[in-house]
Amino acid sequence: MIHDLPLERRTLHGHFSRELEPVLSVDSGDSIRFATLSAGWHFEQGKKFEPRDSELDGGHALLGPIEVRGAKAGGTLAVRIDEVRVGSWGFTVAGGWPAFLNDRLGFTGGPEVRLDWQLDADAGTGTDNRGRTVDLRPFLGVIGMPPPEPGVYPTTPPRRWGGNIDCAELVAGTTLFLPIPVDGALLSAGDGHARQGDGEVSQLAIECPLEQVQLTLELVEGLELENPIARIPGAWLTFGFDKDLDEAAAQAVDGMLALMARELGLDRLDALALASLVVDLRVTQIVNGVKGVHAMLRDGAIR
Repeated sequence: MIHDLPLERRTLHGHFSRELEPVLSVDSGDSIRFATLSAGWHFEQGKKFEPRDSELDGGHALLGPIEVRGAKAGGTLAVRIDEVRVGSWGFTVAGGWPAFLNDRLGFTGGPEVRLDWQLDADAGTGTDNRGRTVDLRPFLGVIGMPPPEPGVYPTTPPRRWGGNIDCAELVAGTTLFLPIPVDGALLSAGDGHARQGDGEVSQLAIECPLEQVQLTLELVEGLELENPIARIPGAWLTFGFDKDLDEAAAQAVDGMLALMARELGLDRLDALALASLVVDLRVTQIVNGVKGVHAMLRDGAIR
């Protein structure tokens, strides 16, 4: 069954909390179809959605939360990304504000560069205000569930239950597997990106609203996860998140060793030796306070 989730005040929020009431309840295997604002709550260029609460709507503009009937804390939720269609515009900004890379590269406090993009969903291209064109690979920056503890949590850092993962590989046709923190799951999603490189080094992708997204949610039996994993065409991904990039990398490798044990029947030390040869580590993003690393194992790399 496909559920249409309207873009309106009652379905939008800018924080994670287990105390948020679900705006929709679905069964395992159901799909949800919706549009999004930009992460900064823009519905048109220069125009933000109102009214907004200064505290509860201070983060990314997210749709949800969506309750999955039968979801239990400690289980696993598969989020199949069926469709991600961009709106007609987007923007990218670089420099100007304090951030580690801006400080290191000498851009803090200086002039800001803004690229305004005209997006063509059918052609799969974006052209900026200087006449340069890039191919689009649209995805949701945020797909996740709240921490299990009560309270209000920011949307910026990724967590083991998902959130602001900002992984450019999670395009239509991929599936993200998330550990479930609370009964009912309470999934939220948003933060449309039309194109992003690994790292998201200016701190912004092509930020954009999304005209249509479709996700299919399914409970997975017999799969226990410490951190998210994903299935993309031709490969598996495992993720790690931490303020320290080394620890984030270690988590991604640890998840990959567990995946190689499940999928290939390898013991951990043997898997580590092979992973050093065939697994690629990539920096997902370095801009969300908590850094992200994903490990990639391509199909057929070990025969």
